[in-house]
Amino acid sequence: MSEPTSRPRVSARLAAIAESATLAVDAKAKALKAAGRPVIGFGAGEPDFPTPSYIVDAAVAAAKDPANHRYTPAAGLPALREAIATKTLRDSGYEVAPSSVLVTNGGKQAVFQAFAAVLDPGDEVLLPAPYWTTYPEAIRLAGAVPVEVFAGVDQGYLVTVEQLEAARTPRTKALLFNSPSNPTGAVYSPEETAAIGRWALEHGIWVITDEIYEHLTYDHAVFTPVVRVVPELADTTIVLNGVAKTYAMTGWRVGWMIGPSDVIKAATNLQSHLTSNVANVSQRAAITALSGDLAAVEEMRTAFDRRRRTMVEMLGAIDGVTIPAPQGAFYAYPSVEGVLGRTIRGTTVTTSAELATVILEEAEVAVVPGEAFGPSGYLRLSYALSDDDLVEGVGRIQKLLGEAQ
Repeated sequence: MSEPTSRPRVSARLAAIAESATLAVDAKAKALKAAGRPVIGFGAGEPDFPTPSYIVDAAVAAAKDPANHRYTPAAGLPALREAIATKTLRDSGYEVAPSSVLVTNGGKQAVFQAFAAVLDPGDEVLLPAPYWTTYPEAIRLAGAVPVEVFAGVDQGYLVTVEQLEAARTPRTKALLFNSPSNPTGAVYSPEETAAIGRWALEHGIWVITDEIYEHLTYDHAVFTPVVRVVPELADTTIVLNGVAKTYAMTGWRVGWMIGPSDVIKAATNLQSHLTSNVANVSQRAAITALSGDLAAVEEMRTAFDRRRRTMVEMLGAIDGVTIPAPQGAFYAYPSVEGVLGRTIRGTTVTTSAELATVILEEAEVAVVPGEAFGPSGYLRLSYALSDDDLVEGVGRIQKLLGEAQ
């Protein structure tokens, strides 16, 4: 009798997926804190504010309505799809039909379904780097190949049309565009956005644009929807968004994608088998959020701006650290290349991953290393935490790196 063939227990497709580095850092920081260590975490990408009370009140009322205790359409409550269309006209300046909207279980599901809807095995996706850690994994899950296009500190983390063109091949199917950016906080100007949009249109390249941080810009930076400045792109653009960052609703899990009807239909079919509809109570809360004014959002943005300026000033005072002022989102992305190669409390750090480990172990501060977002040599720090914790945490980093030799 022949021996049974040994087969892997986990599929190659899932075995190849890396753990979310940002969530891993946040989990480690919370575990250490629960163990009694005074860890300050800069890892999580979520507002530290509670969801505004009027939104919570709407959810409580919705939970008492038996209509919300049942399945509803996979694509989302009609009232929410209408609210998203109305909000898009208000905030982005162009019209979309409610039928062009698919409500998803958070922004991550929208990201995955967008790539799944338009990519086939072997397709290439241009991925400006530094990038959010989930993008390349979602691209690979769709069977496609992420092609990194890197822009460093000298470019303010903004890729150029020339770089994109140099990376384009006959297999290029899509471009991921994220402005304001996670992890860098970079914001493309209206002119830069239009130039990239016209380039994509010229070459028949899909644009998948993640606009989750649209309301968080600072100084003179402005959010520019690519479909508004290049309207002809509407038929080959998928817009990703959600309530998580704008309304401090990360735990409510409501995102959406906007796109051409054939793409939305295909993604809706996938979602009907994958998760069915988003929780109705969360959808009702999202309707209230999107239909209200932006006063609470502005209060949070003002606090983020204050913390941003404090963090940039403190990080910029560290020898070997270069920090462009982020213009959006709530992240700072300093280059620490000037620190690498030095010895800190007996450890010579050669990568940003090693540096992040030393900072956690010696200063009890959790940061995410650049390897999670592209090349080594960088750290990501979220400033979505209290002013006191921010000053204390960055102060610890200042003290520790001040010992580097």
